[in-house]
Amino acid sequence: MQGKQGLPRRHYTDGFKAQAVRLASSIGQAQAARKLEMSVKTLSHWVEAQRHGSRGASAGRRVSVSEQESELSRLRSEVATLRMEREILKKAAAFFARESR
Repeated sequence: MQGKQGLPRRHYTDGFKAQAVRLASSIGQAQAARKLEMSVKTLSHWVEAQRHGSRGASAGRRVSVSEQESELSRLRSEVATLRMEREILKKAAAFFARESR
């Protein structure tokens, strides 16, 4: 897809957008847009979107705090399980290394 000037349209990740908004809040939108080589208008849309609670035009909806907390809890549980599995594998590897001697 092409933009108004016939150039290919650029696509940005949500992470890039969040960093750009933080930069804009620290040094100003115009300077941030110049530094990032992008349109001030695009950056201002992202700043407004963040002000109103969305993560940008490409993000479908805002994630609630309870959803974030449940995801964090799920991820912590998964990390604990993975750590336990890693320890079991370390012990098994050490056991089989001793057995093969």
